[in-house]
Amino acid sequence: MHKKIYRVIAFQNVGPYTLAITFDDDSVQTIDFEPILYGPLYGPLRDLAMFNQVRLDPNFHTLVWPNDADFDPETLHDWPRHQAIWLAAAKQWPSDSA
Repeated sequence: MHKKIYRVIAFQNVGPYTLAITFDDDSVQTIDFEPILYGPLYGPLRDLAMFNQVRLDPNFHTLVWPNDADFDPETLHDWPRHQAIWLAAAKQWPSDSA
């Protein structure tokens, strides 16, 4: 079975912690990241100024932040399938970013 590799080609900030992400297959996923922004890697992104520093990594074709937080493009592409797992995991992460 061949697994499709997706690439993020663009994104737009459409609300607090919410991005509309466009992929190389012309699909778009709108994701509210706020519920999963916990723990040492994603917790710092609760600072909206930090979250808004998201950029498109030209080598890995995904979203990255200044603190090296990122997501696998396949996870972003298929977010409805992965969302419950991420939400459950985020509940286990420390609530502070220290």
